[in-house]
Amino acid sequence: MMKKIVSLILVLFAFVLSSCSLDDDQPNFYFIPLQVISAELPDSFNQHETYQIKVTYMLPNGCASFEGFDVTPIEQTTRNVVPIGSQFDDPECLEGMREAESSFNFICLYSETYLFRFWTGENENGEQEYLEIEVPVNP
Repeated sequence: MMKKIVSLILVLFAFVLSSCSLDDDQPNFYFIPLQVISAELPDSFNQHETYQIKVTYMLPNGCASFEGFDVTPIEQTTRNVVPIGSQFDDPECLEGMREAESSFNFICLYSETYLFRFWTGENENGEQEYLEIEVPVNP
């Protein structure tokens, strides 16, 4: 009886593996940074409170969609913020560039002023550029 069960499991496993097609090894999408146009932050933070930060960014075409934010701490109270999108490989993207808006929650943990650096793209020399906004923390 045990040999029949093991044989059946092996046959099912072989069937599952043979039914997967790996012929198309090219990804049909990839992740891209989205350029920030503007950001809405409060005039000040209170320590240990949560704030919703609204960001307006540019989607480059109809084959791109928003996936989330990459918020990276650079120093204790400095954050780089980059909206991340997925770009689908489709030569028939008819829709052009368009603005979109999303938000993320931020918890103020420290009592020092925060510096947010929102990615706005690269300049002609390939250097990263940022919209920088400082938000003081109330005592």
